[in-house]
Amino acid sequence: MNLSVRRLRQAAASVAATACGLAAHAALPTVPSPAEAAPAVGASSLLQAGFGMFTVLGLIFLCAWAARRFGLQRLGGGHLVKVVSSTMVGQRERVVVVEVGGTWLVLGVAAGRINALHSLPAQALPTAPAASAMPDARLAGAAGLFAQKLRDSLGLAQRPHP
Repeated sequence: MNLSVRRLRQAAASVAATACGLAAHAALPTVPSPAEAAPAVGASSLLQAGFGMFTVLGLIFLCAWAARRFGLQRLGGGHLVKVVSSTMVGQRERVVVVEVGGTWLVLGVAAGRINALHSLPAQALPTAPAASAMPDARLAGAAGLFAQKLRDSLGLAQRPHP
């Protein structure tokens, strides 16, 4: 009896091992035979992919050109406030002239703050470079006054004139 129980257990273990082996074999992916190997990439598919890539790059450059040529217009605004001119006066500071409703506002823009420096009636911008090349006495006096106001608003000490 002891011998038959032992043989029965060995037979059950053998059947269980065989069943597990078959289940594991069924779960594994099949390896394709050499006849079923993936086809090589042809010249036509490479040509098609290259044409698609150049088409997309061409569209990107066309959109960039159109945006630069016609300007990007913001939807729903931009007609009330217009930037007339802007210039850097420091690493993080700039002076901006903004037109709002027929008035020019001269703004000092620094990191984290904007100060109104001066306001004046809107003027026609000079179209020829020669008009701005020869400043008159009024313009030179206004520039000095503006420079002083800018220094005061930024908290800078006045520089001595040589």
